[in-house]
Amino acid sequence: MIGFKKTPAKLVISIFLASVLFILLIYIDSTLNEPDPVEEVTISIDLNDTLPAFKNKLIHVVEKGESLSVIFEEKKVSLNTAYKIFNFDKDNILSSIKPGDLMEFNYVGKELNNIEIIKDDINSIIIDVSQNISIKKVKKKVQNISSFKQGDITSSFYQDASDRGVPDSIIMDFAYIFGWDIDFIFDVRKGDKFVVIYETEYSQGEKISSGDIIFAEFINKNNRYIAQRFFDNDQGKQYFNEKGDNVKKAFLRAPLDFAYISSHFNPNRMHPILHRIKAHNGVDYAAKRNTPIQASGDGFISFVGYKTGYGRTIEIKHGGNIKTLYAHLEKYDSRSKVGNKVKQGEIIGYVGDSGQATGTHLHFEFWQGNLRTDPVKVKLPSAKPVNKNQIDEFMAQLESNLKKLNEYNSS
Repeated sequence: MIGFKKTPAKLVISIFLASVLFILLIYIDSTLNEPDPVEEVTISIDLNDTLPAFKNKLIHVVEKGESLSVIFEEKKVSLNTAYKIFNFDKDNILSSIKPGDLMEFNYVGKELNNIEIIKDDINSIIIDVSQNISIKKVKKKVQNISSFKQGDITSSFYQDASDRGVPDSIIMDFAYIFGWDIDFIFDVRKGDKFVVIYETEYSQGEKISSGDIIFAEFINKNNRYIAQRFFDNDQGKQYFNEKGDNVKKAFLRAPLDFAYISSHFNPNRMHPILHRIKAHNGVDYAAKRNTPIQASGDGFISFVGYKTGYGRTIEIKHGGNIKTLYAHLEKYDSRSKVGNKVKQGEIIGYVGDSGQATGTHLHFEFWQGNLRTDPVKVKLPSAKPVNKNQIDEFMAQLESNLKKLNEYNSS
């Protein structure tokens, strides 16, 4: 007979308690790691809600022969709105519309909100049609910003000024202001110096003008030339030197911009075509065909036509028994008619090679009475000086800019 040993009671109890503890630990672990309950979220959109209206615009440039009524019809401005606009314009503000004006038709959604007629960089007309009709002129605020530039001549005035950051328009104005005393092709030398203070107009952060010279200085062959801008009560804007004399002469020494002298005044010159000694009683300015020619001074045209040797020619009579002659023209300006008055700097014709000419150039003569003189060397009469009643005001402005110049140079 096989016998069995009796299991000790303590062992049974220990196994039981260990099992209970194990089961309890498993339960606790499963409870702690149970995932969070899922929350259901419902989003609803009402598709019947109206989207906000978007803004857009149509652009139109006014052309020759167009009227506002035609433009309004083309841009689908309602007849009722157009009628209200024209009826409201009692002061005829809209009559100033002209070719080149820019029109902006501004919409909110499909509804016309306003029309802006842009006249230039500063001025515009606003036609508001959003609620009640209104028409008003608008002028943007303008800010003048001054700039200072200076430099030495190493190659040419144009190149050196451009390298210093001087705008092209200021370079051309600078050459024009001093053009009565200096030929910027023939007279300029290495080592010459230039200074310019100019102001530029800005509106709403945008440049709206090419700039205007306030003060300029040029040192040429150790000769100092100064030009101070001043608004004279009699003459308007002019440039005067440190003595109050007008830098502008009654005559332009060279009637072309940035041309060069190809043949000087010479009473004993060998003629390039006739091959014999024949006096050259003027100055030849070499330039490209159709380069504009300016009237040297105020006067009236006394001759327009063809002359032997000279080709197409214009003569202008000026005050003080002075006459200027312009020859070898390609063509005349349409306004150049005998008897017509001309102002200094007006275009009278264009460079060519008509008559006895070896290449395109302008032959320019300066007559004093019956005597032909050298246009380059003749002493030219000056324009009017500063108004005597304003001389103190002028000197104050000049001193202010000379002080600024010293401050720039010392900084």
